Amino acid sequence: MKTLLTLTIAPLLCFVFGVVSDAQGQSEVQLPTQQQLSRLGLERAWWAQAALNPSRDIVKHLVIDEDAIYVQTSSGVTTAFDSETGRQKWAVQIGRFDEPSFRAVSNQDLVLIVSGSTMYAVEKLTGRTNWSLQLHGLPSTSPTLDDKQVYVGTINGSVYAYSLKKIRKLYEERRLPDGSEEALVWMYKAGKEITSPPIVSGRAVNFASRDGSLYSVSTDTSHLIYQLETDKPIVAPLARLDDTMFMTSEDHSFFALKLSMGETYTGPKSYAARKSANNGKVRWEFTSGLPIRKPIWAIAKDLYLLPDRGGMYCLNPGNGSRRWEQRNLSDFVAVLGSTLAAYDTDGNLVILSRDKGEIIGTLPMRRFTVRTGNDCTDRIFVATNSGLVVCLRQIGHQNPIYYRYPDRLPLLPEFAPEEGEESAPASETEMPASETESSETQ
Repeated sequence: MKTLLTLTIAPLLCFVFGVVSDAQGQSEVQLPTQQQLSRLGLERAWWAQAALNPSRDIVKHLVIDEDAIYVQTSSGVTTAFDSETGRQKWAVQIGRFDEPSFRAVSNQDLVLIVSGSTMYAVEKLTGRTNWSLQLHGLPSTSPTLDDKQVYVGTINGSVYAYSLKKIRKLYEERRLPDGSEEALVWMYKAGKEITSPPIVSGRAVNFASRDGSLYSVSTDTSHLIYQLETDKPIVAPLARLDDTMFMTSEDHSFFALKLSMGETYTGPKSYAARKSANNGKVRWEFTSGLPIRKPIWAIAKDLYLLPDRGGMYCLNPGNGSRRWEQRNLSDFVAVLGSTLAAYDTDGNLVILSRDKGEIIGTLPMRRFTVRTGNDCTDRIFVATNSGLVVCLRQIGHQNPIYYRYPDRLPLLPEFAPEEGEESAPASETEMPASETESSETQ
């Protein structure tokens, strides 16, 4: 039986962090200085070191949500940091050592990680194991969850839906992972491997297959709502913005589709009737001339595409018109208000204007090779293979902008200055506690 091994043994923790500390002292990686960053309108919010053994581990995934950043290593250790302060929340071993794993996903309470053929649920605040579930097939994607169910795509083309309520009941009865079969709600079989995490919209779940088709099925019964066929495999992850879903296929075509919500589906009916009722029609199409295999980023009414060897395109998500393109960019990083952060092909961090794509400045950061786009907030997160994580933000922007879920932004109290006093601006030399402590150790 597979279990989640928590790093709670004091000697082991001392060994792991002792090795990390020594490696950090000997590292040749230089943190960007405040002077370098200020030229780009940025400042260093914090930096931290993830738990790993530098003699054998590397960082595999860097995952962001509004509250935390998760660093997943090749050995299976996941470290969670507070995304605003850099304070380490927890570090745990997920599954067996060196088992293949997928990017973590989270909601407001849980972090889900698939390692091997087991899905683990970890409490977001403490890192404690909530439950583990034995999957029915070899997974090919990270899971997706809504309020009732969790969905997992597999190598053989099946998508499985599991009841979160039933999983919780089985866990309380101590019947997991052996009783995982009872948590299964339905299974839907596509033609080939599922290529990206499903997208849930209302009472419909949408997923793409290497057979070149996009499927939309009912979340309750798995009845097919519609199927859209393309000429080539769909390999890039799907993306969503409001009521539009974005998809690309290997035939160099990029589609914007009306997102099926599944509200009108009440029972079995003809395929044509279901498709007409729930739509899924193509709103517009864009041809890049090159395959698009990297994630599509739909953020704050902008759409960013990164074709292979083709730079970055910024499109209008409403009609697909091209706003601008930059040929030398390789990775999307974050939207920073009126500017955009990206990486170029030489490993430089690039700051551009959002409206015209004009380059404002660059900063060499070649050693920070672990990069992930942030569609949650306006923070820049990058890391090295050895687990050194850096958070950058716009100068003076202590409070983040929430893009994906604006309603989750904490309400901050407002303090009026005393009569006869003026509120003084924060000193440019002040740093958060985590930054101050880090600076003293350099």
